[in-house]
Amino acid sequence: MLTNAPRGTKDILPDTVGDWLYVENKIRSLCQRFGYQEIRTPMFEHTELFQRGIGEGTDVVDKEMYTFQDRGDRSITLRPENTASAVRAYLQNKLYGDNALTKLFYIGSMFRYDRPQAGRMREFHQFGVEAIGEINPAVDAEIILLAMKLLEGLGLKDLELYINSVGCPKCRSKYREMLQNFFRDKLEDLCEDCRSRFERSPMRILDCKRDSDKQYMADAPRITDCLCDECSEHFNRLQKYLTKAGVKFSIDPRLVRGLDYYTKTAFEIKYPPLGAQSAVAGGGRYDGLIEEMGGNPTPAVGFATGLERVLLALEKQGLLPDKKNAVDVYVVALGERAQEEAFKLVMDLRDAGLNAAVDYAGRSMKAQMKQANKLNARYAAIMGDDELADGVVVLRDMAGSEQEKLPVNELVDKIRL
Repeated sequence: MLTNAPRGTKDILPDTVGDWLYVENKIRSLCQRFGYQEIRTPMFEHTELFQRGIGEGTDVVDKEMYTFQDRGDRSITLRPENTASAVRAYLQNKLYGDNALTKLFYIGSMFRYDRPQAGRMREFHQFGVEAIGEINPAVDAEIILLAMKLLEGLGLKDLELYINSVGCPKCRSKYREMLQNFFRDKLEDLCEDCRSRFERSPMRILDCKRDSDKQYMADAPRITDCLCDECSEHFNRLQKYLTKAGVKFSIDPRLVRGLDYYTKTAFEIKYPPLGAQSAVAGGGRYDGLIEEMGGNPTPAVGFATGLERVLLALEKQGLLPDKKNAVDVYVVALGERAQEEAFKLVMDLRDAGLNAAVDYAGRSMKAQMKQANKLNARYAAIMGDDELADGVVVLRDMAGSEQEKLPVNELVDKIRL
């Protein structure tokens, strides 16, 4: 019998589901205030969607995707990220017909074949937003503010925001040449992946985890020195919007993100207490992606954050909410007749909107009280032959151990106090 989940996956058990719901409720509330609507896309798509959207030659496409042939001999891939899927849904369902600016958010599972570690799994969960249809850098600033406000609203402090511009195809042709000239005599010192990136996408060398600490990396050309007038103006206005909103940021010229579709703005938010894997959110602008996928030229910007990483940060800092009483009242039934009455009482309590539980196994009072404690019940309502004869229950406060007798028909009002 198979007793272990596949490596890189994890069950979210009942005692931690509340933590996930807490974060997800914060997300939905914030997105509603910012005017973003939820979208849910399929967990798998045609492989070509990600090859075109993310870019062949990226680590995600070349090394990390879960791809298989279905029974119709079609190449299918479990989604490794959700921007490409959101854009596909935007085009397929003509969401562009509703508003000039379409604002979407999503929460869901993504899949990448990676080495499992704390906060990074092969099935992981992302929250992300996409704003499609507006070139104004104020939208970039709004996206960044949404990400910052979510993390700050969860209690994370000392967040660090890094921004950069990765330019546009016009800028990058010049920058590509500068990078190749810089790295040409260093090829033998670079890892195998970076050597292959040298011709295809030299910018990705700057994003390499293995070569990032090499001393000469700090001397690599900066794309901000190569920006065209349009990209330079966009980047300058973004900084003004962030400054006007009181957001502190640093410019990181090596911040290029790992996916092909980014243009102009790129950003990352780090939470230093997490150590080496301190990035908790990141994103940027992708003005060419909609056209690449068959639509009209359409500007867009978005970001995503891994919920496992966020929950790990909250747990480390003791920021997850205290577990509330899972059960308002646990009905302790002593004897067969009491069990029948307890069953009806539990259903009445539930109909009244209370969380109620009862023992079905006919165990001893001690065992039932132990179960009430295990369920973190606020009250225990005890019913035996004497109580049935008098039409009462014994209501015990599980926190203070005080108890009183009261008529059964007053039980709901008492618990609601």
